[in-house]
Amino acid sequence: MSAPVAVTFTATDFDALTAATGRIAVILAPDTRPGTVARRLDRQMKGAITRAMDGKAWGKLKPGEAMDLGYPAGLQAEAVQLVKLARRATVAEARKAGAAIGKELGEGGVTVLAANHPRAAEIALGLALRGYEFAEYRTAEKPAKGAAVVMADKPEDAGAAFAPMAAVAEGVCFTRDLVNEPANVLTTSDFADRLAAMKKLGLAVEVLEEKDLEKLGMRALLGVGQGSESPSKVVVMQWHGGKKGEAPFALVGKGVVFDTGGISIKPAAGMEEMTMDMGGAGVVAGVMRTLALRKAKANVVGLVGLVENMPDGKAQRPGDIVKSMKGDTIEVINTDAEGRLVLADVLWYAQERFKPTGMINLATLTGAIIIGLGHENAGVFSNDDKLCAAFLKAAEAEGEGAWRMPMGPAYDELIKSRLADIKNTGGRPAGSITAAQFLRRFVKDETPWCHLDIAGVALPPKETVLAPKGASGWGVMALDRLVRDMLEG
Repeated sequence: MSAPVAVTFTATDFDALTAATGRIAVILAPDTRPGTVARRLDRQMKGAITRAMDGKAWGKLKPGEAMDLGYPAGLQAEAVQLVKLARRATVAEARKAGAAIGKELGEGGVTVLAANHPRAAEIALGLALRGYEFAEYRTAEKPAKGAAVVMADKPEDAGAAFAPMAAVAEGVCFTRDLVNEPANVLTTSDFADRLAAMKKLGLAVEVLEEKDLEKLGMRALLGVGQGSESPSKVVVMQWHGGKKGEAPFALVGKGVVFDTGGISIKPAAGMEEMTMDMGGAGVVAGVMRTLALRKAKANVVGLVGLVENMPDGKAQRPGDIVKSMKGDTIEVINTDAEGRLVLADVLWYAQERFKPTGMINLATLTGAIIIGLGHENAGVFSNDDKLCAAFLKAAEAEGEGAWRMPMGPAYDELIKSRLADIKNTGGRPAGSITAAQFLRRFVKDETPWCHLDIAGVALPPKETVLAPKGASGWGVMALDRLVRDMLEG
């Protein structure tokens, strides 16, 4: 996998700073005098920092933004980056500051003069997240990323604060890698193998093969993948960090490794991005990796349904009727509304086997949610106000956009079938809501549940503050925070 930028913490040392190669980043508050080491550095640079801070360009910078001074006099560094960040900066501003450093990170690495800034760990997290780059398939001029050294007045404290954040960064990068991978590499089997490899982190991992799914009656899920050469699978990952015997919290992810739409085939333009249709499963995998790395004191189970939706002589047809594991029959109106068929069986299996205390599923489920919320927010649907509020609070704390959407019995009328118990789509009106209502049918009344439609946020069309253009890893931070606040707190 693409390892996050290596970050270490060391004591503030002027001599080491002047000898540092690569880049230097200096955290400067706009409203207070620079610290002792920053002033010494300014003198070493013949007043270049002071002149820059007196200029118009510095004044126009917003919190967390930065400017470069190239090839500074008196130093070995190739550039000094001045980063504007108040001592009382918010978490989001501190991460943005770190991201400004990570975005410019090169082969020579960076030394960050954080000194006594109270958010040194958050700066480091932003650096690690924005320093990510997926360059696996570039054969020439692969961008190299050096290490980051953060100079802090209390490096042990900053390092201890960063340790769980480093686990989050690795989980996010793992998710991004999965979403960025092409479908000829990330087949259902390869995906399952990558998840099984996490046994070495302490996760209990099982891979259910097609014969197992047949015995369980997962005909909704199997119908989606029956036109593909890649076998359908369900992977179960368990983390036992809480009280022995206590029921787990469940995370469920849609893992369609490539979605052509099946017989209801998609337009050719843009279909290459359907490698990201396993984004929900990618987030579940990243969260489980994070929990294992930081030894979370909670019981959590992650389940992902891995399929490929292809047109073929054996592929599912519009008009087919399949029976779910629950026993409900489903009329397949559109084979491109396949993710909900996968989730229906995995959600039911999760409840039947684990009796979870609560359950959240994630899926790149509908284009309709992008029409409604763009690429700024995931759609949140829920049958439980308490769980929904806890998730929205966690998402806000981590700066991951999420917005609650309505549900209600009236929408069920749109997915009534003439021939079966339910049909898999109600057409364009309220498309993301009817998808949620479909999933709700496979959630027991006693199970607190949220459905997260991440179609707009999993692979945004441009870079974000904490990620280059490509997979964002949205949801790993919010769900890790939810586990910490709700299950470990």
